[in-house]
Amino acid sequence: MQNKLSDEDPRPVEPIAPSPGECCNSGCDPCIFDFYSEELQEYRLRLAEWELRQASKE
Repeated sequence: MQNKLSDEDPRPVEPIAPSPGECCNSGCDPCIFDFYSEELQEYRLRLAEWELRQASKE
């Protein structure tokens, strides 16, 4: 049963950080690191919500 529940509500996947070489260092706005920062914030929020849901299932 636990496996079925985790399949229905999978743990969020952390975004992959860009490597330093992926930035062109030309001052782009937004920079690839800005996009990553936004994705990371969203991931952390989704993870916290997921953890709360998992705790309530126990």
